[in-house]
Amino acid sequence: MGKRQAGAEAVLKLRAVINNGDSEQYWERHVQREHLRVHAIRYRDALTLAA
Repeated sequence: MGKRQAGAEAVLKLRAVINNGDSEQYWERHVQREHLRVHAIRYRDALTLAA
C-alpha cells in the first residue's frame, strides 16, 4: 500500500469514528497510547518500583 492509499484509509477511518459518535473515546485512547509511546516506553528501564 502506498503512502497516498494509507493516508486516504486513515482519513476514512477517522471520518467513520466521527460519524459513529465515537470521537471522544477515540481521542482519549489516542492520548493515552501516545503518552505510553512517548513517555512510559522511553523511561521503562529507568523506573524502579517500590513495594
